[in-house]
Amino acid sequence: MIDFAFLFDTFLKLSAALPVTLGLFISAFICGGLLAIGILSLRMSRWRVLSGFARGYILVFRGSPLMIQLFLIYYGLGQFGVIRHSFVWPFLREPFICAVLALSLCTAAYTAEILRGALLAVPAGQVEAGLACGMSRWLLLRRIIAPIMLRYALPAYSTEAILLVKSTALASLVTVWDVTGVAQQIIQRTYRTMEVFVCAAAIYLILNFIIVQLYALLERRLTPAHRVAKKPLPAVKPLAGE
Repeated sequence: MIDFAFLFDTFLKLSAALPVTLGLFISAFICGGLLAIGILSLRMSRWRVLSGFARGYILVFRGSPLMIQLFLIYYGLGQFGVIRHSFVWPFLREPFICAVLALSLCTAAYTAEILRGALLAVPAGQVEAGLACGMSRWLLLRRIIAPIMLRYALPAYSTEAILLVKSTALASLVTVWDVTGVAQQIIQRTYRTMEVFVCAAAIYLILNFIIVQLYALLERRLTPAHRVAKKPLPAVKPLAGE
């Protein structure tokens, strides 16, 4: 028999931890996005040293497991006396900050490659047309390159956002009591693994569904041609005498 009362009570307890999960996601999403723009600038640089650094960064953080990166930041940084006696130690000793840092560094590597692919897909003709019109580089970036690049990047970027939401579950390994962390606490007390994880999965599913809908709305707004195509054509009035 399904214990609906237990499922409802568990769902409420896990929902109470949802702000922590959202805090991890939003913080890592913003920090990772800003860092990705910097990595993209280095990656597209003509200087070999800067481009090489960006390549190495992307290789390291895309090629190693996020869980190991999290453990190295949370358990490893404290082994260096320079860090323990620096001004950043009060922040790095907090599990939440370490989890956000690990998630941000990892998602920045993936996001930088997504943005690079979108940037390379911008039609050269539109860039040349903007230059021919006398646009400055900043105006060209703001009016032509950035909007087109964002439209091309949205499908892959939405996938990365969903993966980031699911990756926040790893924060429970360093005692961050998010949805997954609270679920593990409930399982330790009740030994009812299936019901608790079903409720946790439902919360992540709902959260990801909302994110997908937000990205779909943003994609429709950034693609005016699709909106125009859906509008019905005006009726043609017959000519006089027909």
